[in-house]
Amino acid sequence: MQAGKQAPRIVVTGIGVVSPIGIGNESFWDSLVSGRTGIDLLRAFPTDNFPVKLAAEVRDFDPEKYITNKKFIKVMSRDIQLGVAAANLAVKHSGITPGTVDPNRFGVEFGAGRVSISPSDWAESARSCIGKSGRDGALHFSEELQHDVSPLWLLKRLPNMPASHISIEHDARGPNNTITSREPSALLALAEAVRVIERGPADCMIVGATSSNIHPLDLAKLSLYENLSQQDDPSKAYRPFDKDRDGTIIGEGSAAFIIETYQHAKARGADIFAEVLAVGAGCDGTGYDNGSGGTGLVRSIQSVLRQAKLDPKEIGHINAHGKSTKRDDWVEARAYHRALGSSAESIPVTALKSYFGNFDAGSGAVELAGSLLAMRHGELPATLNYETPDPLCPVKVVHDAPTRLSSRTSLTVNRSAMGQSAAAILRSL
Repeated sequence: MQAGKQAPRIVVTGIGVVSPIGIGNESFWDSLVSGRTGIDLLRAFPTDNFPVKLAAEVRDFDPEKYITNKKFIKVMSRDIQLGVAAANLAVKHSGITPGTVDPNRFGVEFGAGRVSISPSDWAESARSCIGKSGRDGALHFSEELQHDVSPLWLLKRLPNMPASHISIEHDARGPNNTITSREPSALLALAEAVRVIERGPADCMIVGATSSNIHPLDLAKLSLYENLSQQDDPSKAYRPFDKDRDGTIIGEGSAAFIIETYQHAKARGADIFAEVLAVGAGCDGTGYDNGSGGTGLVRSIQSVLRQAKLDPKEIGHINAHGKSTKRDDWVEARAYHRALGSSAESIPVTALKSYFGNFDAGSGAVELAGSLLAMRHGELPATLNYETPDPLCPVKVVHDAPTRLSSRTSLTVNRSAMGQSAAAILRSL
């Protein structure tokens, strides 16, 4: 953007959701207001040898129903399929059709998690190495067995492939980029997409994030270093900010959004859901005090309040990260008090991961979709399983039933275990 030139207003005109509690906006929203969880016993693979048995899976998902270029499905991992499907739903929801947007000014900014390798990709080659060891085994594998591995296997695993496939689906020839920063990825993708439009190379962007942890390798890895819930009852397992919470739940899903300038949206007669007032980011940096105080999240919230020129009292609700681990929820609640002062205990808070678990980049995108729909309907979904307040998390958690919103301005936040954080303020129009 040129110096002295006023930044264009950026608005959201389309939403697409593929989640454990519904595919499509109507199904997703109905689950939120009905208090219907997507967490259940994991069915994708046997869990006999795993310490946890619960997950939030996207059931009854048929990629052929949602992806136009069906020949590419075979080179799409589960993550990519979910992301492309969500983007296609968002484009349809926005009313964009061929010729509506200049392809050269139509871009993609998407968040992605780490895509796990499927054992089937290497099973035959690994099996052929049984009985061989050391240098002989390595040479046998590298020189004789590589032809057994599909030359296209890597295309299923690259995190930039969701953005690539989305651009192909919609002939979006503008700026294209991928953010891989775990949970904050969706908001960071939104921030970059806003900057792209402000700089001038694009009028319209497809934004979002996708990921799936429904994989034996992911579950094994996360069981070693993440605090996963040990609950047996799926309906009670995910308990953000509740005193008796014992960990998070893995899941999968994606959400995508269409953002464009206000003038561009009005010119094509689009239905405007909300205006993006500000997006900010920060990181804890080094030192225990910075991490325990959520310094990165504090700076993110302070940044968006400053950019939007808002007082904390003007925020209608907080769409919380709500990871449901002891430490993460404590850090988040403390950050709200540092950034928002006395308002931290009066702003309604909802933690939507209680419906669909935590699944890296995609969970932040699905949460943002929930917040946008809440502002459209003027109603904030309740946090599930919040029964006993934690005195170390003194925030106003909406529970038991949805509540009416007094202000349609939202603060959405996400934070990774390493302290990278992002926040966004949006207002419905």
